[in-house]
Amino acid sequence: MNSRNSDRRDCIYSCTKKMLKVPEHQVAGHIASDGKLGPLVDDQGRFFKPLQGDSRGEHEAKFYESFTSNKKVPDHIHRYFPVYHGTQLVEASDGSGKLPHLVLDDVVSGYANPSVMDVKIGSRTWYPDVSEEYFKKCIKKDRQTTTVSLGFRVSGFKIFDHQESSFWRAEKKLVLGYNADGARLALRKFVSSNSPADSNLTPNCAFASEVYGGCNGILAQLLELKDWFETQTLYHFNSCSILMIYENESILMKGGDDAPAPRAQVKLVDFAHVLDGNGVIDHNFLGGLCSFIKFIKDILQSVEKHDETDTSLLENGR
Repeated sequence: MNSRNSDRRDCIYSCTKKMLKVPEHQVAGHIASDGKLGPLVDDQGRFFKPLQGDSRGEHEAKFYESFTSNKKVPDHIHRYFPVYHGTQLVEASDGSGKLPHLVLDDVVSGYANPSVMDVKIGSRTWYPDVSEEYFKKCIKKDRQTTTVSLGFRVSGFKIFDHQESSFWRAEKKLVLGYNADGARLALRKFVSSNSPADSNLTPNCAFASEVYGGCNGILAQLLELKDWFETQTLYHFNSCSILMIYENESILMKGGDDAPAPRAQVKLVDFAHVLDGNGVIDHNFLGGLCSFIKFIKDILQSVEKHDETDTSLLENGR
């Protein structure tokens, strides 16, 4: 284990004076609002996640320490995880004083107006040896959402509406009530240019090819993760989420000299329930990931088919 990882892991830094604020682009999980405990960000691209009071917080920190220094994890897989910078004592968002926080890269830092979606992966969020109370809580939510039926559920998302120059956020109650058709609609709406607020409009998937498709798009990144999960037996990623992030303004600029790349990005987050793999493939996560990939593929295929139809009509003078 190299000294850089060891130093980062073993130190708890006392808080220096810095301006911390509630993350603007968080779409799921514990949100630091109305005096509640939740993550904070600074203006230097760091994300401060409070360690949960029970063993989950310590467990997540230990996962990051293990994962960061684990030489069995391929280098190209590390890019799908937030960079870990140890733990730090900072003033908690609920006013309870200084508490230990995980310090991670803020994965949306550098985006001006990111569209973000959080998707929890797996057909179950519980795992062996949990308490009966936790099991009942998880299985109730898993059955009420698409977790059991699809192997994933949309936990929340927000879209930058370039027409209104503002963000539109899906209501949490509505999102958790999605069935398969609702999840598919959300994934289509996420990459559409027409107003997300108008439920009467059919999502046009105008950004699907650039965001989901291409050699650097979401699908290509998900397939790279799938290749790893088909063989990795190091960890079991219970109740983890995939974040999808992109910026539609760069697409609308159509590759002008000043146009940034769309930078469609996939990140895995939330590791409080990760267990040792003990030499066994994580079929729960892998199965959910495969199901999610199919939904993305289906959207891309429908867009390609629509484009081919439009081209055919034009060629025939219609």
